[in-house]
Amino acid sequence: MPTSMRAVELVRFGDADTSFALRELPRPAPGPGQLLVRVLATSVNPLDLQTRRGDYRDQVALPAVIGNDVSGVVVEAGPGADDFQPGDEVWYLAPIFAGQGTYAEFHVVDQALVARKPARLSHVEAAGLALVGVTVWEALAERAGVRAGERVLVHGGAGGVGSVAVQIAVALGAEVVTTARARDHEFVTGLGADVAIDFSAGDYAPRVRELGGADVVLDTVGGDTLSRSPEVLAGQGRVVSIVDTPEPQNLLAAWGVNATYHFLFVSPGRAKLEALGRLVEQDEVRPVIGAVLPLDEVAQAHALLEGGTGRGRPRGKIAIAVPPQDET
Repeated sequence: MPTSMRAVELVRFGDADTSFALRELPRPAPGPGQLLVRVLATSVNPLDLQTRRGDYRDQVALPAVIGNDVSGVVVEAGPGADDFQPGDEVWYLAPIFAGQGTYAEFHVVDQALVARKPARLSHVEAAGLALVGVTVWEALAERAGVRAGERVLVHGGAGGVGSVAVQIAVALGAEVVTTARARDHEFVTGLGADVAIDFSAGDYAPRVRELGGADVVLDTVGGDTLSRSPEVLAGQGRVVSIVDTPEPQNLLAAWGVNATYHFLFVSPGRAKLEALGRLVEQDEVRPVIGAVLPLDEVAQAHALLEGGTGRGRPRGKIAIAVPPQDET
């Protein structure tokens, strides 16, 4: 087994094309209770863009390997790591801002965070689902406690998180309303959304109120979503936000509808992956992969994700194949 590995390091905070370097680094070794995993795929998330720009510079010492999604194969188990064997196909969400990230050929992880990869998913698909899927499961099933028959408003249903959120909400038995550009309406209704609202053509709130309001609002887009959510919430509704709120927002109106707000910074865990995996195996959730790039094109992957919601950005997730996709 090689003693070194290829990895992409974040060497400076800034633009995608000047921040990364492909380097040869020592291959990590598993400690007690840990696994060494050969990374076959990872993916790029909005969190990665924020990290690269320097939003979390107090928590990231440069140079650093970033990234948090992994799908791959166990190659070595440390002392006491008895849950998996070399050759097992696994997937997981690596701890955020803790240790080496996943833009690399090998990664070490505590076995308690790892689950067996669903057989229905390729490694690229699994890597594209790990972080977003765990985030949405925690947001809708655990925080909001979505119940069958409730109405869920998913902001940004055509995005990497939103496309999974629509599917999980449907799997939980909810009626799903989502915001998306008109050209994406067929796509989001194909995922299971009952109603799609073109946010670019006018205010979404009147249409949601016409439907009777939302029991749960999932904020994946930021902006004024938090302060405007009381306009669309049914009584005792719940709002879950997975985005940063850099500017203060007035939530006084939430008091009038007895709203509950949750602010979610996702935490990894095997139980969440296993719950997500059951939905995958039941064909209720499938990741949407919009593009796949090789490890040495991480900068291009960042630029692609950073392109916004226009025609140049693919729907769904941007995955990184390690090694390139024709060898995965």
